[in-house]
Amino acid sequence: MSVSSRTVAALRRRHNWVQLVKFGVVGATGYVINLAVFAALLGWGAHVAAAISFIVAAASNYWWNRHWTFVGQKGSFALQGVRFYIVSAVAFAFNQLWLVIFIDWLHWREVLSQAIAIVLVTPLNFLGNKLWSFR
Repeated sequence: MSVSSRTVAALRRRHNWVQLVKFGVVGATGYVINLAVFAALLGWGAHVAAAISFIVAAASNYWWNRHWTFVGQKGSFALQGVRFYIVSAVAFAFNQLWLVIFIDWLHWREVLSQAIAIVLVTPLNFLGNKLWSFR
């Protein structure tokens, strides 16, 4: 079965849409956590604040995604955790790239830049976790 056929079949399954909504709810919570921690730590510099806020939000997101979003796909806690953090680290690298563009090059405000960067990396994060971390 081709990738496009599998994609179309996956889009027709209600379960996948429910997971996407749950992932969105968890992500929205992580988004608020990330921005709150980021804003609180801006005195340490935007990139350091982003790293720490990433760790805090990712820990929360992992717990909620494992126990709610992808609950039917429970596997090894450690293996899923390692995969989740690898996907999150890749998303974080892209987040940092966006922050360099928005803050360092374009001189946008830090919290606005972080808010937009998180939104831009969310699809990558969802696909990586859906297809690899919690498969």
